[in-house]
Amino acid sequence: MINIPKGTKDALPSEIYKWHFVEDTARRVSEKYGFKEIRTPVFEYTELFSRGVGDTTDVVTKEMYTFLDKGGRSVTLRPEGTAGVARAFIENGLAGGAMPFKTYYLISAFRYERPQAGRLREFHQFGAELYGAEGPEADAEAIVFAYRFLREIGVTTAVRLRINSIGCPACRAKYQEALRDYFRPHLAEMCEDCRSRFDKNPMRMIDCKEEGCKKYTLAAPRMLDFLCEDCKAHFEGVKALLTAAGVSYDVDPSIVRGLDYYSRTVFEFTSDALGAQSTVLGGGRYDTLLGQLGAKPTPAVGFAAGIERLLMLLDALRVSPAERKADCYLLGMDRASRQKAFLLAEELRSEGLVCETDLLGRSVKAQFKYADKLGARYVVVLGEEELKEGAAEVKDMETSASARVRFGALAQYIRQRRKKDNG
Repeated sequence: MINIPKGTKDALPSEIYKWHFVEDTARRVSEKYGFKEIRTPVFEYTELFSRGVGDTTDVVTKEMYTFLDKGGRSVTLRPEGTAGVARAFIENGLAGGAMPFKTYYLISAFRYERPQAGRLREFHQFGAELYGAEGPEADAEAIVFAYRFLREIGVTTAVRLRINSIGCPACRAKYQEALRDYFRPHLAEMCEDCRSRFDKNPMRMIDCKEEGCKKYTLAAPRMLDFLCEDCKAHFEGVKALLTAAGVSYDVDPSIVRGLDYYSRTVFEFTSDALGAQSTVLGGGRYDTLLGQLGAKPTPAVGFAAGIERLLMLLDALRVSPAERKADCYLLGMDRASRQKAFLLAEELRSEGLVCETDLLGRSVKAQFKYADKLGARYVVVLGEEELKEGAAEVKDMETSASARVRFGALAQYIRQRRKKDNG
């Protein structure tokens, strides 16, 4: 027996309607905001992530699936979506088109880390990116877009929006020096990761999850106290727009996000319903990323949500999307009626109905049981008498009521019954 690799999970047909619900909602809301889908390769040259995501992040230093291809080139399975979209934006000359450039993606991504609930080695993301707008309006649109998406899948009552500003490179340099001055006396008592981050990027120390480090990180200086006037004005603009849009938020100075390309606004939607794995969607501004990849600096903002995490939240909140079940099952009592059922099923499918019929030569009793397992509301019964009359007996599986319906009127009859059932 060959088993599934550790840290991966099958999405089975019995559960896939939940995935479709989240993905279809993502597409629908994206289109409302003018975001068009992009699809990028599942693997890229490793340099893209080391330069873009940052060589001080856990993603790059510990979690990437990196290997040499047959040509001896280092390639990496994508650990996130933003860097690949940035590469595509540059390589395809998309800056020459209509700006701002808006795109979204639904992808699988890969990180080698300890598997746990809501955190797998292969995971799936919905993300959106907006390039070319540097004002607070772009940040606010990204956040409100994310909020609307969460609202339309039915989880906003259980999520909390937390925002922060981590400044621009100029004011962040002063903040990093203040952090070094603060952490220096405590370095010997902090974890190895924090000690390695001290020189390269002390802001990453604030995000440390080690209990022994938290007593120092919680009392560390706050970036908000070091913002330059431009960054202060930008953050105030974002807050004002969110308030005007009716989106409540908390300012949380502890949010720095885990990737090096962020600047200015960062945000997270979190939920207590998931316990320790509380972040369901996160993002922010990353004005320096395209410049780091060798292109003309271009302002950008975006977000990503883990689909597995969202599905966990839906389950925790008992939010159950509707599953499309079979509209009808066509039951044949003998060989001739089963053949007619096969042909009628094709006619009904062409009319937009979901139909099933017997493929295994089951008995009439077994077919009724199978129709019940499928959740079919109506069973269309065909036998010798029905073939002669050109009409079928249509049985309502919930009420046990039945009606005689001409073959040519079956689609209309079932649609009308469905409409009545749905109110």
